[in-house]
Amino acid sequence: MSALNRSLFGFLAQSLQIHHRFLAGRISRPEETPIYVIGNPSADVDSIISALVYAYFAHPRPHVPLINLPDVPSGSELRRLRPEFLEALHLATHPVAPTEQPWEIEADTTPDLLRSHLLTVADFAAHLAQSTVADNLPAVDAVLVDWNALPNRSPSPKGHGTLPGLEAITFNVVGCIDHHVDEDFLPPIAADQPFLIQPTGSCVSLVVSMLERMGRWTPHPLSSSSSTTPHNPTADPTPDVELTTAAAHEHQLSKLALAPILIDTANFTAKEKVTDTDTLSYSFLRAKINSTNCQQQLGSIAVGISSGEKLWDHHAFYRRIATAKENSLELLTVAEVLGRDYKEWVEVPSSSSSSSSGDAPGGSSSSSSSSSGDKDAAAIKIGICSVVKSLPWVIRKANNSNSNSAPEVFLDELDAFARQRGLDIVVLMTAFAGPAPASPSPSSSPGTSPRKERFHRELFVGVPFSVGKRRDTAVAAAEAFVRRGRKALGLEKWRALLDEDEAVGQVWLDCVAHEHEHDHHLKHGNMWKGVWVQGDVTKSRKQVAPLVREAVCAV
Repeated sequence: MSALNRSLFGFLAQSLQIHHRFLAGRISRPEETPIYVIGNPSADVDSIISALVYAYFAHPRPHVPLINLPDVPSGSELRRLRPEFLEALHLATHPVAPTEQPWEIEADTTPDLLRSHLLTVADFAAHLAQSTVADNLPAVDAVLVDWNALPNRSPSPKGHGTLPGLEAITFNVVGCIDHHVDEDFLPPIAADQPFLIQPTGSCVSLVVSMLERMGRWTPHPLSSSSSTTPHNPTADPTPDVELTTAAAHEHQLSKLALAPILIDTANFTAKEKVTDTDTLSYSFLRAKINSTNCQQQLGSIAVGISSGEKLWDHHAFYRRIATAKENSLELLTVAEVLGRDYKEWVEVPSSSSSSSSGDAPGGSSSSSSSSSGDKDAAAIKIGICSVVKSLPWVIRKANNSNSNSAPEVFLDELDAFARQRGLDIVVLMTAFAGPAPASPSPSSSPGTSPRKERFHRELFVGVPFSVGKRRDTAVAAAEAFVRRGRKALGLEKWRALLDEDEAVGQVWLDCVAHEHEHDHHLKHGNMWKGVWVQGDVTKSRKQVAPLVREAVCAV
């Protein structure tokens, strides 16, 4: 129960203080040095909350959650770019009425609250620039959650590497909890550290399972009722304060952990994503939420706790967070939309003059870990963007004032995004729900019945002209991916999938139809691109990324 004596915000404030003491050189004993818990570069709800929840319960060394955003400091920008995380955090720690908009209510205080409790990679880099001991820091221990390989690998030893935006710090990975393909980066993991890699809908499901296995979060819910003695009429009926407080904190953590499980499984409606681990973790957390029956104030943070299915509606909880995520895109630029849920890899084609572990998926490496200049020159950098809106929506956003030129503006935006990151291949995956456009039928009349909502995916692949000497190889890899993906992903001729997309969709088709008709390959400024509807909507980036990487390695 010792971990649960701290509120979530109390833990976060304490972790940030430990981080500052570490960079100030005021922590000398190895057993007191922090272990940073780092999520993947997409920094989505699953990644951030996986880091927070694992770090909260981990011991005996202090653990500091690190949000993997190299360009976003905690504060107003984090709030703007990740509002769904802030919504989940607020709903888990505050009793709010269904109509409240909590982060609007606290608009003035929220940035300060975030700066005093959360740490991003951008913050870490800024703190490091002010540190007087930065040059003398040894390799810093880390646990990876929601990924299993650092992007910039050290040549040796295994499990060492750096983060983009924080190249001055070498991390030594001591543990990992992840649901992606194993990339063969991890060193042997000690028995007292977490190690779990298996497919699930949400990484938090694995975090909950791992914490239970390690005995750090027991399945037995805390309850204030257990602190009284009902059969003794002379017993003091007042609940034990420590137990009640711990139950309130457990309630916070349970709700927070449940948020990404619901988001990543679409509230358990995406059956192809749901695993037994997701279901078991949901039951584990839901039992804790329903077991508590109190309402109190803990410091400055209000904690609302209610028992029973009828008093806590996880469907409404899911809708609030999902809506915050979807609506947030309206406030972003196209470049921010593309970079909001983005991951990248570097692979070396088999045709290169030298071979190494980077020649196969799972052996991804950066140029800093390459063994030769030839290999560096041949390496192909892949970037994959995931967007929860349709492709025509992104195209419209690129140029709202002129729908006829919007496709050209969008292609320019995507080209600039790829060039800024040095990408040889850029992939845009869209995933969204909505009814398909109505098709005329002689046996039906308008308005007879509403069309059922469906889940849709689109896939866009491009090779920027700026790739230079690697362009031919990148195009060959993109074409190889299309051949592999046509059956594996059910690639179909692109078409507008929503009624509101048909106008822009037609302009888009006019823009691309003069090229290879079947696949809609096109050239824009001497760039190769292709676009499809992804018929197999069960395949997310976890399945698409290995296909792209295998295609690069095979050419």
